Amino acid sequence: MKTRFHLIVFIFSVFSFYNVLAQQPSEGQKLDSITITSTAIELPFKKNSRTITLISSDVIKQSPATNLAELLQQEAGVDIRRQGINGMQADLYIRGGNFDQTLLLIDGIKVEDPQTGHHTLNMALPLEVIERIEIIKGPAARVFGQNAFTGAINIVTKSNADAVNSIGYKLGSYNQQHVSGTLGTDLENMTLIGHASVNTSEGYRYNTDFENQNYFVKGRFNANGTPIDVISSFSERKFGANQFYAVQSGYDQYEETQSSLVGASTKFKTEKFKITPRVYWKRNQDMYLYVRERPSVYRNLHISNKVGVQVNASYTSSTGITGFGIDAAKVFMTSSNLGERDRMMANLFVEHRFSLADNRLDITPGVSVNYFSDFKFHAFPGVDIGYSINDAFRAYANVGYTYRVPTYTDLYYVGRTDLGNENLEPEKALSEEIGLKYFGGNFNAYIAIFNRSSDNLIDYTKENEADKWQATNLKSLTSTGAELNLSSNFKSGLYTQNISLGYTYLDENLKDIKTTYSKYVLNALTHHFTATVRSQFLKNVSQSIIYKFAERASGSSYSVVDVQATLNVSGLELSVIGNNIFNTEYVETGFVPMPKGNVLIGVNYAF
Repeated sequence: MKTRFHLIVFIFSVFSFYNVLAQQPSEGQKLDSITITSTAIELPFKKNSRTITLISSDVIKQSPATNLAELLQQEAGVDIRRQGINGMQADLYIRGGNFDQTLLLIDGIKVEDPQTGHHTLNMALPLEVIERIEIIKGPAARVFGQNAFTGAINIVTKSNADAVNSIGYKLGSYNQQHVSGTLGTDLENMTLIGHASVNTSEGYRYNTDFENQNYFVKGRFNANGTPIDVISSFSERKFGANQFYAVQSGYDQYEETQSSLVGASTKFKTEKFKITPRVYWKRNQDMYLYVRERPSVYRNLHISNKVGVQVNASYTSSTGITGFGIDAAKVFMTSSNLGERDRMMANLFVEHRFSLADNRLDITPGVSVNYFSDFKFHAFPGVDIGYSINDAFRAYANVGYTYRVPTYTDLYYVGRTDLGNENLEPEKALSEEIGLKYFGGNFNAYIAIFNRSSDNLIDYTKENEADKWQATNLKSLTSTGAELNLSSNFKSGLYTQNISLGYTYLDENLKDIKTTYSKYVLNALTHHFTATVRSQFLKNVSQSIIYKFAERASGSSYSVVDVQATLNVSGLELSVIGNNIFNTEYVETGFVPMPKGNVLIGVNYAF
């Protein structure tokens, strides 16, 4: 209770100081120049009628985070539950949902995994190639289809080849070593960007060592005509998984994953019509050993392939903008545990944005229709409403139905501690949200209130501690919450400083949940507060401080502070990163304690 009081005082203090900060000259955030690209109707960031937050390349560069999982943890309402260091195994949650309910996209390509959402962040790209991250919170299934149950995250990769050239090396605690190189070149009618990195560590406790390799290539061909964009990504992770996936006695677990993506897209446009077709292939391979040095004891090998085509389009007429699209994919699964599986899936959506009252009021109704060869057709409508009160204030509301079919792990898994269930029903939910946004020259803020009424939620439950976890449809769950985000830029001396605050409150109504033990659904973040200070007082020196407070439904709570200091001289950058500098003891999921204080020292040269 005392901690909550301090958080509330802190937030109100920021509001109190706003008038002082607003008097300072500022560079501004230039939000009008940013277009949200993950939807068919591409709109300026300030014109959207949804809760959308952005993480820019500048923020990424100034952050102590060394990988995507650590970076997303700095966003209130986004719950990243890690096991180990360097985001080696991490699950992605938004506003109390589970790891199967958040869709990840890379340049608009859906990269969910049919086996399990545990593999979502296997596709996490290196930070060096990310231009920005678009985080869409709330019901997003109307546009993206299933897996966008609680939201979607779109990673937009860099395209400016002249601004990526760099080599870097980091060395730190637990014998962490990070080596990376990124190169870009502009040719006569072509642009190429390539990245390679290797991250290794001996681990911070028994059997938590890892080796991670990342490779990324992006090319733009026929740049002077109708450009064709091609991306290719490959990530391999090998890591000791001490207590990651089983009972407390699972000290010797081990896992290897390989994730790859190849995609191509282009864009045709006229004055009124835009169409963006994409084709892609995504592959994931997962090999798990219960005893690292004795594979014969228990071994799983899963290989999934997804081949798909997407077409997103928009048409502008006198009545507004119509967005529509189709996404069709074939999924194949070969597994030593799950068997031979395949699924045909398709999603068709249409929406129309009406602009009324001198373009101050916008209403965007729409509907999405999904087809799954094993779960047939389902439709989920929704509507977004926004009103620009003036140039600074915008009110918005949205409501929509959401849907998710079970993964193959949910349906068919048979393990030492977990059992699937072939009789599972798809998850369903009705989500509502209202919010208010403020865009000032050097101060931006939003507040949102949301509710999600879910039926048939899938979780792993058991009645007795000695029982196996069984995939089960829970009757219903109502998740109600509020979210507040503040960001201020202001001058101190010659340099611009930034303060960002975020807070998410979540209350889950569990009265219809009749189970003794729940593995995932019932341990959401009830309070999540983040504070970031990015400052500069000397010409070549900058620093960042990240504070994170988390309290879960189980009652456990913890605070973590990360810091970074950077010296930059003529393209040569020296950095010191301190993680968990106050040695907080905490667990994000399961039985795995997170590392105590550790340090990374890095050097990077941009040319």
